[in-house]
Amino acid sequence: MDDTTVVVTGASRGIGEQVARAVSAAGGHAVICARQKAVLEAVADDIASDGGAVTAMRADVRDEFDVERLLETAARVNGRVDAVVANAAVYHGEAGETPLSDESYAAFDDHLRTNARGVFATIREAVPYLAPDARIVVPTGAVGRQGMPGYGSYAVSKAAAEAVARGFAADLDVPVGAVDPGKVGTDLSGSGGRDPADVAEMVLWVLTDAPVDDLDGAVLDWGDYRRATR
Repeated sequence: MDDTTVVVTGASRGIGEQVARAVSAAGGHAVICARQKAVLEAVADDIASDGGAVTAMRADVRDEFDVERLLETAARVNGRVDAVVANAAVYHGEAGETPLSDESYAAFDDHLRTNARGVFATIREAVPYLAPDARIVVPTGAVGRQGMPGYGSYAVSKAAAEAVARGFAADLDVPVGAVDPGKVGTDLSGSGGRDPADVAEMVLWVLTDAPVDDLDGAVLDWGDYRRATR
């Protein structure tokens, strides 16, 4: 990933943090954002202390003007954006314990605003700066495609995020797809599941080596990754 610029949203923890670390370790320049400035800057400082190239910017993907400034900042690194990982997401409640019938309107609205509209804003604002061979990835989960009990409007938001990715895939000349790593052990999804660092390696594969035709408008899962890399 030498001399590439990769934008990673929601990079203060979990999958986003580990993707930023993996990108920098592979020679790329990670441009990262999150809402919590102090936590984000601590991640950036750690990456930089390991010799990685990183730019941190406090941004809320619910605010399109924040996202606009983020992508403008990223484009100034090398004159283009080579990849986008639209990772920022929230979950209001305990994973698997938020049935739709009990969902508050506030939780529903913020899940959609962050997890779906935030993806839309991230990709939309990236469009003017995308390199011809850029790739765009949207992390997702099976809850977006299967009727799994207890995931409420979070599941709705993931289905919407996948639809956003498919729509951009149809409209753009660069590949846009989703990546489903299965259950991951993060603060958002709960304990257990795969290590976010392992998932970051999967995302790195999607950004660099996964066949473009397999990615564009589709969902690549853990099985796809393991079959391609074993």
